Amino acid sequence: MTNNLTPFKSGFVAVMGRPNVGKSTLINALLGQKVAAVSPRPQTTRRRQLGILTTENAQVIFIDTPGVHLPKHKLGEGMNTEARQALEHCDLVLFLVDAGDAPTEEDALLAGWLVELGKPHKVLMVLNKLDVLTADVLTERLVAYQALLPEVETMAISATRGDERDALLVRMVARLPEGEPFYPGEQVTDLFEREISADLVREACLIYLRDEVPHGIMVRIDEYQERGEQGAYIVATLFVERESHKGIVIGQNGAMLKKIGSAARREIEAMSGRKVFLELRVKVRKNWRDDEKLVRQMFKSS
Repeated sequence: MTNNLTPFKSGFVAVMGRPNVGKSTLINALLGQKVAAVSPRPQTTRRRQLGILTTENAQVIFIDTPGVHLPKHKLGEGMNTEARQALEHCDLVLFLVDAGDAPTEEDALLAGWLVELGKPHKVLMVLNKLDVLTADVLTERLVAYQALLPEVETMAISATRGDERDALLVRMVARLPEGEPFYPGEQVTDLFEREISADLVREACLIYLRDEVPHGIMVRIDEYQERGEQGAYIVATLFVERESHKGIVIGQNGAMLKKIGSAARREIEAMSGRKVFLELRVKVRKNWRDDEKLVRQMFKSS
């Protein structure tokens, strides 16, 4: 797996940052395939997921985490806990920020965690969205973000266009410890297709629904059956918090639910490499985001 001159590197990289800075987008791009749900909406990722990249001389295990934010309910608190726990045993923290904006309270919150846990020496701060900034604004942002953690190494990239993405990978590998790979070379994530499918259904909800409705949706996979050459048969339930939201998700004559299902099915088929039959149902479960027991069950497998 490695040559005689270059020692093999292997380690865990926690990809951290506030919501919607491009964490999942960057991991998918580095892996060269989609394993994490992505949408223009914040808080697409609700739990930790591994993205595993194995090269000739390294295995980089990315920990995709929920966006660090100021929580408003039990779900938000659970997401922050998921994110913070990723810091405890990682070899490197990729502190990803949106260079299009000045630092926020959420960026400062994460910086505070890193100082509190004694992690600044393990941090690489990465300013994303280089493709939309002028040189002057980029310099201004670099200064502002460096003020959060003055001693850390910084660089700027574009996760979508690819600017400096390869250079980022080189820097990450250089800071990982020597060691044998933790996972088989062909493995790209720790989640099963069933779990990823639930995330891709919720991704479609985030893309097509507006306002608070998509954030109040939980997806449960009720059936996931392999049917040989016919592909996979999947039945999923979308739980919403209000009766009025149920009508919005279903849409007139079922049009919205059909649109969500079609988009999710395409993504699941692309992820799994086979045909998929996807059936969606919608049910009301009031205020589930503040149901401590339910939220705990959601994060149990992480």
